Amino acid sequence: MQGTSYDFIIVGAGSAGCVLANRLSADPAHRVLLLEAGGRDRNPLFRLPMLMGKLFQSGIYNWHYHTEPVPTLNGRKLYWPRGKVLGGSSTINGMLYVRGNRHDYDRWAQMGNSGWSYEDVLPAFRRSESHEQRRDAFHSPDGELTVTRSRGRNPLFDTFVEAGVAAGYRANDDFNGAEQEGFGKYDFTIRNGKRWSTSFAFLRPALARPNLSVETDAHLTRIIIENGRAAGIEYAQGGEVKRATSGSEIVLSAGTVNSPQALLLSGIGPADELRALGIDPVLDLPGVGKNMQDHVDCVMAWQCTKPVTLYKDLRADRIAFSVVEGMLLGTGITTTFPYEAGAFVRSRPELLAPDVQLHFMPALESTANLHLPNPFKKRAIEDVHGFTLRVGPVNPESRGEITLRSIDPLDKPKIQPNYLATQFDIDTMIRGIRLTREVIAQKPFDPYRGGEIAPGPGKLSEADLTAWLRATAMTTFHPVGTCKMGADPMAVVDDRLRVRGISGLRVADASIMPIISSGNTNAPAIMIGERCAQFILDAQDATA
Repeated sequence: MQGTSYDFIIVGAGSAGCVLANRLSADPAHRVLLLEAGGRDRNPLFRLPMLMGKLFQSGIYNWHYHTEPVPTLNGRKLYWPRGKVLGGSSTINGMLYVRGNRHDYDRWAQMGNSGWSYEDVLPAFRRSESHEQRRDAFHSPDGELTVTRSRGRNPLFDTFVEAGVAAGYRANDDFNGAEQEGFGKYDFTIRNGKRWSTSFAFLRPALARPNLSVETDAHLTRIIIENGRAAGIEYAQGGEVKRATSGSEIVLSAGTVNSPQALLLSGIGPADELRALGIDPVLDLPGVGKNMQDHVDCVMAWQCTKPVTLYKDLRADRIAFSVVEGMLLGTGITTTFPYEAGAFVRSRPELLAPDVQLHFMPALESTANLHLPNPFKKRAIEDVHGFTLRVGPVNPESRGEITLRSIDPLDKPKIQPNYLATQFDIDTMIRGIRLTREVIAQKPFDPYRGGEIAPGPGKLSEADLTAWLRATAMTTFHPVGTCKMGADPMAVVDDRLRVRGISGLRVADASIMPIISSGNTNAPAIMIGERCAQFILDAQDATA
């Protein structure tokens, strides 16, 4: 097999892949190739946090996936943006830094995944992090990934936290600290008012290393397997098919959609499904593409009786100045993210850990996408000012799958998330809706609370709320689990992230999660990259 030879090949320059590229290339003796299907992250507007809502909908830096019709959501197709650029989804996401609950990782370990308890993964979180304000046993100032407290000053953020306390919940200053439960404000991967993606944090400092090669606009077509070992890769770039060989290991960090797609195209997966597409199975691994989990949520909204929301700040006729201010000075409204406050709560008192997450925004969804008001039309305060809560379960039972649409590597795979396929998920969401209504009904919101817009005051019964959820529920953009870690028959990788049955091949991204983490998934994906790099380097030391 001809092709340029490397010690390590990393497929996917996303949240985990950029970490791996940095850590593995730190030793000048290691020749490392980082392959990315997208381009370079050169658009300066993507660095401004507030513009995420507008640009998230574009096809720039984005695979622009859509699901198949979801039967349990009235046959709707949902938009699934995933990063296609250096930095992956960390270049287009909401920048919330949420590690998850300690019980998530203890459950992973209890499932037989040695080295994945909370105490095991905390050092990896701390190794990456450079927190601008926090200094304690849970945080570090020394890593590459800048993390900071929320920057917004809208009064409704504090009102939301006060209302949660009035409803009987605790205030929580740090969702990544000793306890996750409570009402508070999120931390963000923002530095000097700009998005701090994994590309900026980990990859750019390593680009000057002569032993690191980065190939962009390079689409993997297959992994080449020889005698049970991953020997190299084949990829399309600039109208040519190219090859690269690996003398040590190949790591798939292509994400929850593209990592299983790569395995399936390479003949690794459910044998019957592969044969039905005309692919000769290399290894019958039935769990590839299965076990897919995602956080589903709903959008609740209320009118606001005072003009204190983000409506005026996010008028399109004022954004131009704010963009210049943000780019030049790192200050102003565009350097903040609208969903700055939130909560993790237990919808049933007997639960060991929170099962519902809230994201609070002092604006309506239409406002967050920027708007251009009609200067000749006078509108009531309640018609334009409002606040929004996204409400969803953090540990859904429903499972979906990723399957191939065809044997064409450039063809988008089929995504079937099966949201709200279990009564457990519906019941959890309905309890979340009801407890959210109780919070908004508390005294701190009395000066601001207008009428309920969504679901609407008339939707009270379980049947009405279930119908509303099936008509409106959406993804929180946290898909995981399609290359599950474990030792059971449906596991794809072992607890060192090695693909079972194939030597020299690992997977390191959110697809390896056996159970989804409680909260936003970018921080755990970065941690997974750290863990995989350490596993590889430890194995290298053991054989040296």
